[in-house]
Amino acid sequence: MKPPYQLKIDAYSHIVPPKYGEALHKVAPQIYEQQVLFCPPLYDLDRRFEIMDRYQPLRQVLTLGRIPVEHVAGPKKAAELARMADEEMAELIIKYPDRFVGALASLAMNNIDAALEEADYAIKTLRFKGVYLHTPVDEKPLDSPEFLPLYEKMAEYDLPIVIHPMRKIDHPDYLTEKQSKYNMFSLFGWPYDTTSAIARLVFSGIMEKYPNLKVLTHHLGGMVPFYAERIRQFTQVMRIGEQKPFLKKDAIEYFRMFYADTAIYGNPAALMCGHAFFGADRILFGIDFPLGDTEHGDRNYRQTINAIEQMAISEEDKKKIYEDNARKLMRLPV
Repeated sequence: MKPPYQLKIDAYSHIVPPKYGEALHKVAPQIYEQQVLFCPPLYDLDRRFEIMDRYQPLRQVLTLGRIPVEHVAGPKKAAELARMADEEMAELIIKYPDRFVGALASLAMNNIDAALEEADYAIKTLRFKGVYLHTPVDEKPLDSPEFLPLYEKMAEYDLPIVIHPMRKIDHPDYLTEKQSKYNMFSLFGWPYDTTSAIARLVFSGIMEKYPNLKVLTHHLGGMVPFYAERIRQFTQVMRIGEQKPFLKKDAIEYFRMFYADTAIYGNPAALMCGHAFFGADRILFGIDFPLGDTEHGDRNYRQTINAIEQMAISEEDKKKIYEDNARKLMRLPV
């Protein structure tokens, strides 16, 4: 019987800290009651720790969940909420060092000046390990010119941008309808939005302009690993007849620059597909805790760990996924 792994690092785990939760409830009571209260481990530390204890040794990197601050408030108030959330997450890291090894900064992306200031504050003062963005940003794509200063800043910091899809229900599946049906906006729309965000960062030239930019994607890179050869062939066809290629290298090489998490709720075959595309050094353990799970994270931890154990890869590669890649990418303490 092989020994258990010494540590698993959940690369970005959602949380609604208590004081921030109270402020959110005042600003957006309906959103808070509908999208936070249903999931106790988001805000109840005892429930969170109870689940974590079943998978020890386990540590989490904290990210604000579940609603982007720019979705609940105007520019000034959103910046205040982001600061409140970041400072409270920093307090939790200090209070529970055996649970939390770092956090990713929340940014008010409807206030880019404040977002840049918050990134500096969170990284320099709070010692955060990256920043956390949603896509789309109030229906704007991530390659909008106004966001370029943030990418330049994060490339200089050499710390990751973690992106999480947040398509809304009023994004219809068909143009003749007013909203999405059957929860397809999140079931299929979110992995697609991850894919779309990656593609826009590639095709806009952002990944070429900032070769040191590190971007961690949700849902194992969305559709990208499965459609890698389609991406390669279609983008090569797109270049035929052009006087000058719009990228210096084949587009697929820029897609390989991204990092990806294991948050697909299990499925070793799909994980192997992601492993084949991104490689062992660019996949990080993550389960979308505590969301997307009738057991509020317990099931996702169990299924994801079981799936990783079933992957036809070396023990060294598994350890990279569980721990080493997060340590390296986020410069986590030993």
